[in-house]
Amino acid sequence: MHNLLYLLLRRMRLPLIVVILAYAISIIGLVLIPGMDDQGNPWQMSFFHAFYFVSFMGSTIGFGEIPYPFTDPQRIWTTVTMYLTVISWLYAIGSLFSLLQDPAFKRIVAFTKFTRDVRAMREPFYLICGLGDAGHLVIRELAEHNIRSVIIDKDDSKIQLLRLEDLPLVVPGISADVTNTSTLRAAGLLKSECQGVIALTGSDHINMTVSITSKLLAPELPVICRAESHDSQDNIASFGTDYIINPFDSFAKRFAMMFQSPSMYMVYEWMTTIHESPLSDFTVPPRGTWVLCGYGRFGKAVQESLSFKGIRTVIIEADTARTGAPESAIEGRGTEAITLYEAGIEQAVGLIAGTDDDANNLSIIMTALKLNKDLFIVARQNLNTNDTLFAAAGVDIIMQSGKLIGQRVVDLITTPLLADFLRMARDQNEEWANVLVSRVVGVLDKPPDSWVLGISFEQTPAIMELISRGCPTTLGNLLTDPREITVSLPCVALYLKHANNKEVLLPGNEIELLAGDQLLICGQTDAETHMRWSARNLHALNYICSSYDHPSGSLWRWLNARRKRRRDTGSDMARDMQE
Repeated sequence: MHNLLYLLLRRMRLPLIVVILAYAISIIGLVLIPGMDDQGNPWQMSFFHAFYFVSFMGSTIGFGEIPYPFTDPQRIWTTVTMYLTVISWLYAIGSLFSLLQDPAFKRIVAFTKFTRDVRAMREPFYLICGLGDAGHLVIRELAEHNIRSVIIDKDDSKIQLLRLEDLPLVVPGISADVTNTSTLRAAGLLKSECQGVIALTGSDHINMTVSITSKLLAPELPVICRAESHDSQDNIASFGTDYIINPFDSFAKRFAMMFQSPSMYMVYEWMTTIHESPLSDFTVPPRGTWVLCGYGRFGKAVQESLSFKGIRTVIIEADTARTGAPESAIEGRGTEAITLYEAGIEQAVGLIAGTDDDANNLSIIMTALKLNKDLFIVARQNLNTNDTLFAAAGVDIIMQSGKLIGQRVVDLITTPLLADFLRMARDQNEEWANVLVSRVVGVLDKPPDSWVLGISFEQTPAIMELISRGCPTTLGNLLTDPREITVSLPCVALYLKHANNKEVLLPGNEIELLAGDQLLICGQTDAETHMRWSARNLHALNYICSSYDHPSGSLWRWLNARRKRRRDTGSDMARDMQE
């Protein structure tokens, strides 16, 4: 606000001086020029009357001559005053409108409003730096989960488009330099409500700067950072960044997993995808020779992962010297048929279009399919605006960095146990993955939602009450439908982490729940609603555990006790009669 007021006064200094001088000259003239009262006697206008007359005359022109009719000299001076004050006001108003349209003034106004909005936030929020494809996805998904966020991006047009989106929550945003420490502080970095910092810009150096600043000023906050090169990844990791997401390495490892364990790949996809498409089988990529177009960061990561699985790749690269491609690489873009022929596209089983240009990738795909229509196609999509084009091209697997990074960030925030589950699941065999797939398919027909449930007084007061009474509650009780106890909820318990950090994959229904346990569960959305209700409602949980509907209200308990006494009395009388 200090900067806003300072800029306003500095830019309006000359117009205000002109208006003040115009009024001062007009007032002095009216005071000095003699007039005449209603008796014909000489009369001199006071400063008060002169100021009053010039004030309403300068802005409206038209309330008459006060307090007596003017003489000719006074009327001449009034005419001069009218033009003088009107011109000065036009100049001042024009300068004000020009100031309001000034980009610097608009930035200060926007920054002031942004700072005020952030200062007024009382709910937990995440500070997001970078509004690319990944940032948009994170903001939208967090808003759907009722989680607040604050956004900073250098491109003001992206901030303006964000304000037009129909989001469930208001997202404060500002166009500013995220490497500026004062910007991060104004965005709430040091507020107690800030739950973490997410650096998702397209520059590894900027992401690293944001991470360093966050760890120095607020070391207790978790930091999630995007890095697309191994050098930057190592550098960012050296100062304690909590999570580093390399989209190329992540995709390369999952793609290689398809050859080794297709079922495990399916588990990864289900657990980390946006929950919009139905569950469907996928075609396992064929083993054989693959043609890889583009040996940049993406191409190197894919080639390295495939080589560990024994998959042979033929590399096509336009600039072999700059990328450090192997000597066996074929120099070319891959958009030409002759280059693909040289790479043996006719005998290849698959094609990977991995350049950083979507138009080139689509051209490579179309040219290659004309030469070999049976190719398994993997493509790198750089812009989400090209979704329709890649879908029409018949690509089998699409790698889009923004979606991959964004969903990974959302999973880390909304389901923190998912990373631990995937880490342990990675070490399991194909048979284990097949069992999990069959269990998930048995209860779901679309990618499952996943949620974390902690056994605590805040999240599960009913379970904690039974534990305090010495009544055990099993995982099977929690997975039971409270509306019909003979039916299980459409969900699967994936992972259990005890308070002593002991981990259990696919825990059985007989496991007893203890205080401090954390559960990762996947299933239908309504299953989470019913599960949380039974975990909070002692009456519902008692009904599940005992199969008996205990009266909950005082009146019903009194009526039930009275009915029980009558039943007992009737039994005693019948026994006496028999005797």
